[in-house]
Amino acid sequence: MIQGFWHVSFTVSNLEASVKWYTEVLGLEYVRGQVQANAYTAKLVGFENVHLKVAQLRVPGLAVPRSMHHIEIIEYVNPRGEDIPLDTNRTGVGHWAFQTDNLQAEYERLVKLGVQFKSTPNAIEAGVNKGGYAVYFTDPDGITLELIQPELIQPPPI
Repeated sequence: MIQGFWHVSFTVSNLEASVKWYTEVLGLEYVRGQVQANAYTAKLVGFENVHLKVAQLRVPGLAVPRSMHHIEIIEYVNPRGEDIPLDTNRTGVGHWAFQTDNLQAEYERLVKLGVQFKSTPNAIEAGVNKGGYAVYFTDPDGITLELIQPELIQPPPI
């Protein structure tokens, strides 16, 4: 039985550059890094002589699971993989969505930092998030990320 959530992960082309981008541009916190080049990791990922560089990050102020991180980014030093198309309509390609309380301000801040967006912020007009706002953007490797500002739900009158 599933008991909880440990982390999400993407493979990146350059771990140091990605850590810098995710911490300095998005404001995530660096938790720890490690090099994994051992028999256990080779067995886990299914590649002989594997050599990984790994960083673990978390969203500031958000409760963390036992792992102490929310996000893991990995660079495969060996075996080096090839880049694949990251269009979100391709099977297996995912994205992460980050919540904000002011999507327009965050969008403007990120635009000034040179972040590439797939559109301008969009009003969510249907579905469970109707009334909020969302926009897709990409990290330096072309991985899709999302900003979402949920509809502000007012507490019932007392």
